[in-house]
Amino acid sequence: MGPPLVSALKASAAQNAASFHFPGHNRGHAAPSSLTKLIGLKPFIHDLPELPELDNLFSPEGPILEAQKLAAKLFGSQETWFLVGGTTCGIQAAIMATCSPGEHIILPRNSHISAISAMVLSGAIPKYIIPEHNCNWDIAGGITPSQELEMEGQKPAAVFVISPTYHGICSNLTEISQLCHSYGIPVIVDEAHGAHLGFHPQMPHSALKQGADLVVQSTHKVLCSFTQSSMLHMSGNVVDREKICRSLQTLQSTSPSYLLLASLDAARAQLSENPETIFNKAMKLATEAKILIKKIPDDILYGNHGIVSELVGSQSITFAFNLGTCKEHVQRLVSGLQELSACSLQIETTETKVKDRGHAPFTDISMSLNPRDAFFANKRKVGIRESLGKVCGELICPYPPGIPVMIPGEIITERALDYLLGVRRKGVVVTGASDPLLSS
Repeated sequence: MGPPLVSALKASAAQNAASFHFPGHNRGHAAPSSLTKLIGLKPFIHDLPELPELDNLFSPEGPILEAQKLAAKLFGSQETWFLVGGTTCGIQAAIMATCSPGEHIILPRNSHISAISAMVLSGAIPKYIIPEHNCNWDIAGGITPSQELEMEGQKPAAVFVISPTYHGICSNLTEISQLCHSYGIPVIVDEAHGAHLGFHPQMPHSALKQGADLVVQSTHKVLCSFTQSSMLHMSGNVVDREKICRSLQTLQSTSPSYLLLASLDAARAQLSENPETIFNKAMKLATEAKILIKKIPDDILYGNHGIVSELVGSQSITFAFNLGTCKEHVQRLVSGLQELSACSLQIETTETKVKDRGHAPFTDISMSLNPRDAFFANKRKVGIRESLGKVCGELICPYPPGIPVMIPGEIITERALDYLLGVRRKGVVVTGASDPLLSS
């Protein structure tokens, strides 16, 4: 017996049905040829709607329920929900289920854009923690329980933590969970980049294992489901599951893609076949590459040779290793870096290097309006230099990694403006600004 949802999809597509239902390509009979030439007919044949035998995402009692139960067992949650709106939708549901309008949520200021939009949707008021900033790499670090203790005043409705961060830095979730639970506060973890944690002896424990109440994972990032498919896991009894269900029903499409849902089931099955050893090869390759790259003397890398990285930062480049990484690609990466290193000219002087070391753009934030009020307030456009000291009306976010530099309701600072203009000059895509050139 294969993965329950994959098996149900296979059986349903194999029927010789006279179909009078959506989607309009009618089981591939009218699939656009430009796309079938690229990906074949099979995706269309299996792109089915909520037929009775395929269950219903919002009140599952058949193969979807079974698939979610198997996922819960593998990842160690009490209950798991499949998501077709990515981790964004899971984070929004988690925050909406725990925070009512006017209640406070503690979260790091380098949270993903989805946490900010969740505050617009829920009316929650942020209390920001500024994470440690590593200047050598120009990346944000983890957060500590002592930072959370500094937040006095009314009891927050939830605490939100990103672990691992985009760059793989983990926080001590066991301590954070214990502290929060002693006050009866739920812990939500954005574990988008950590669906693999806990499945190899050299990896940290998963967020669920460390006591988190709600955990959202991008199953498509480190595991192998389709892009846009994620999972939301719940543990313990601090959070009301009914509120999660209601929030998900509000946020998710009423026509979820069964290709996405089945891919979650398949990714779970792939991992459960050999959870102890599946990451051995990828971990070994990552370690080997790290050792080889460390031996390359020159650290200025300004291009790549048929090698596509995950993210280029001001002081670091992120290469993501996964289950599909092969030795030949690692060799190409290492030789590409060696070649760059050998032929690169020392363009930057030490002074410009030091001056250019990235600073977190949000060490001096002050909030004039909460995100929801600012989102719905009337706005006007001004020249970028005239905006200094005014209240920001847009959610301005260099992408990737999708961490907003300006949030609706915050006072616009010189540091934030300089940071944005700096990354814009370097060619980074900036989303959320109505003027993509950032002249206003």
